[in-house]
Amino acid sequence: MKVAVLFGGTSTERDVSLASGAQVIKALRQAGHEVISVDTAKGVLTAAEEQRWLTSGVGVEPPKNTELALLQTDASALTRAPETSDADVFFLALHGGTGEDGTLQALLDLTGVAYTGSGHLASAAAMDKDISKRLFCMADIPTPQWLMAPVAADEISAKLGFPVVVKPTMQGSTVGLSVVKRPEDLDAALALAAEYGGEIMIEQFIPGRELTCGVLGDEALMPGEIFPTGEIFDYASKYQSGGAKEVFPADLTPEQTAEVRRLSLLIHRALKLTGYSRSDFRMDDAGRFWCLEVNTLPGMTATSLLPQSAGAMGIGFGELCERICRLAVEEKRKRRK
Repeated sequence: MKVAVLFGGTSTERDVSLASGAQVIKALRQAGHEVISVDTAKGVLTAAEEQRWLTSGVGVEPPKNTELALLQTDASALTRAPETSDADVFFLALHGGTGEDGTLQALLDLTGVAYTGSGHLASAAAMDKDISKRLFCMADIPTPQWLMAPVAADEISAKLGFPVVVKPTMQGSTVGLSVVKRPEDLDAALALAAEYGGEIMIEQFIPGRELTCGVLGDEALMPGEIFPTGEIFDYASKYQSGGAKEVFPADLTPEQTAEVRRLSLLIHRALKLTGYSRSDFRMDDAGRFWCLEVNTLPGMTATSLLPQSAGAMGIGFGELCERICRLAVEEKRKRRK
């Protein structure tokens, strides 16, 4: 296959996307595929540019908005470039922003090309944490209670109690997220979340074990457990060495494993996702699972959570990348019928 791998972009998760793109490109080339590397903020990369951008690593903090503003993007030109015009599939190694919120997916739908992950409507619904949680509730998927800002501290205390989680509704990788234990700390958390734009969610904090589980095609993968070194699995914990311990498969009973897998597949279907996804959960002291959110374009380095979820079922990273590409081609065929 000829695969155009799209990565980078201008979201706060740009560095994470560069890391995903680097490893997807390497895996697909090793499997014998022709791969074109495309930074959606810069266009098709030369070999020298590829070497420069794909070896930069993930910083301790996400890029600043002022830095991202300097990057220019013309996504409409991506499929018109001579190098990508005959690509069999576009592999979206993008995270956050217009690469994951349905905007790019809508553009690719108009061009009729095959691309990995979910369609524009499903991507938009999953990216918006308020909308996705409403859909969880309609499908009887347990999720923590929440309120949307602006809301008074008294109402938060009465309906949710403290601590609460404050986060932007349209960001990933815990960007702009805070755990607020006291009402007097609420304003600072809201100000931090506001820096990243969009609406702000105040969510009930569920203490307990941190779990995650992937879906590939129409099959739930193996759940894993995350042990962050800090209080939460934040940006630094996710992408810095030693930030967290991740165990796949998670130490759960067979019944608990089956329930996490059932919920992950139910989430995937409820939001009409396609290709692959990864859902994150908390397991409370009573053993109940609460869905926090679902990721339509989860991290795709060899040590990211989705590849580990697949690896626990015997699916290697290279095979995972190839299967995601094949699912995209099959989805394109379905759309044509």
